[in-house]
Amino acid sequence: MNDMTQQKLYAGVKDFVTRGLPGLPNGPVALIFAEDETELDTTLRHHQQLGFKAVVGFMPDSFALPPDLVRSVHRVRHDLTAEGALETAVNAVIKAAPERWFYYCYNAEYLFYPFCETRTVGEMLAFHAEERRDAMLAFVIDLYAGDLAQFPEAVSLDTAYLDKSGYYALARPDPNNDNHPKERQLDFFGGLRWRYEEHIPAPRRKIDRIALFKARPGLKLRGDHTFSDEEYNTYACLWHNNLTAAIASFRTAKALKRNPGSTFDIDTFRWHNSTPFEWHSRQLLDLGLMEPGQWF
Repeated sequence: MNDMTQQKLYAGVKDFVTRGLPGLPNGPVALIFAEDETELDTTLRHHQQLGFKAVVGFMPDSFALPPDLVRSVHRVRHDLTAEGALETAVNAVIKAAPERWFYYCYNAEYLFYPFCETRTVGEMLAFHAEERRDAMLAFVIDLYAGDLAQFPEAVSLDTAYLDKSGYYALARPDPNNDNHPKERQLDFFGGLRWRYEEHIPAPRRKIDRIALFKARPGLKLRGDHTFSDEEYNTYACLWHNNLTAAIASFRTAKALKRNPGSTFDIDTFRWHNSTPFEWHSRQLLDLGLMEPGQWF
């Protein structure tokens, strides 16, 4: 390995925040957590192409990467099977780099935001920050292969489908305020987690995730994809709607087909509200699955 490659390998999260994080270029950083090797390379490349200043992959040593990603991705040894492994890593990064924007997702998940084909993620977050927003709500939109006989793990980029309807929101109760609804916070549902909810534990049925956020001292990511600062968990500011994003994700479909308790109940994920995924932000905007806010 050459020196450049060697500099992008880290023994763990502590090593990364000590040696790697301080030297990253200014700008937003993508944190990709690899649960397995499924579409890991396309996930990393997709986020590189969005304009993140650095892409960091958290994965075991056994996961293979092609040569171009070995050279360009900051690779951190990390085991996601441990309880709270993702939150532990994200919170360590937050503590080490206040004021920097971060994004996080899993492998086989792809970030889309309004006009992402022609505008970088840095441009989008600069506008969002001008509106005095330090976090952005994203909806995890389930993708699934159209033909499970051909793709038994439900993952196919070329024949991906999504649900074009069936999404809804409920008030988010505040246990510290007699379960009254929290201000400007909602729990969002839909997709495969809604259609196959009998196979999904109740705490994991929501599809909302605060996936883009600005780190600051004392901030903590919680296990339900929300943050310790309640303003980070709001979908909009007080005066108008804000930008939201979407994460096109094969993660739920993959899990449902790998789980022995659900795989034999599912011959196909397609139904009357399925439509081919076009891999373009315009489709997600037209379906109302993300919001451009005041950004035109």
